[in-house]
Amino acid sequence: MNLQSSSELLSNLYWITMMAVIVSSSSGVLKAGFKQFDLFGVIIIAIATGLGGGSLRDMLLSREVFWIEDQAFFIASLGSAFAVFVIARVLLVPPRFFLVADAAGLATFAIAGTLVALMMDAPPLIASFMGVMTGTMGGIFRDILCNEQPVVFSSPLYATVSWLGSLLFIGLLYLECDLTLAAVASGLGIFIFRLLALYYDIGLPRFRFKS
Repeated sequence: MNLQSSSELLSNLYWITMMAVIVSSSSGVLKAGFKQFDLFGVIIIAIATGLGGGSLRDMLLSREVFWIEDQAFFIASLGSAFAVFVIARVLLVPPRFFLVADAAGLATFAIAGTLVALMMDAPPLIASFMGVMTGTMGGIFRDILCNEQPVVFSSPLYATVSWLGSLLFIGLLYLECDLTLAAVASGLGIFIFRLLALYYDIGLPRFRFKS
């Protein structure tokens, strides 16, 4: 698949990525809040969560790192960190809201990562995995910095729904579906099925040695 860069395509990618940075950074702040980190610690966790996955993707694709090329993404990550930090001190934020923000970040970054890889002429399977990596690596960095086992390795259908959603996005594009419609449908699919997997505790079989 060869996606030609156009103003509409670049605009879609910009806003999908911006939304992903904001919601992912917010989830990082909420996780840091559970650890009662100070403001500086909160900012570091937010930046690692909001910018980490996309940074690794860009380096692997030999592409200029997105937030260095356009500092608006870095500012958005900082802004969301400050905003959530202040809001959480004024309003009661239910712990489950972290899971909603995390699912939203997973969905938006998966679509953005897949789209970037397709624009770099990556094969469809590789592009879909780039989507998975973009969606999950920020959360892995967040959890490691918070001294916890990464959610992706044990939580119900985390990377799995990201990969399926990325493949769905590519499939819709192959069927010549409108890019915006394909992105919204695939992103919502990832978000909804991630929350359903959490609610019903649906996961993949775990590794066990025969006893």
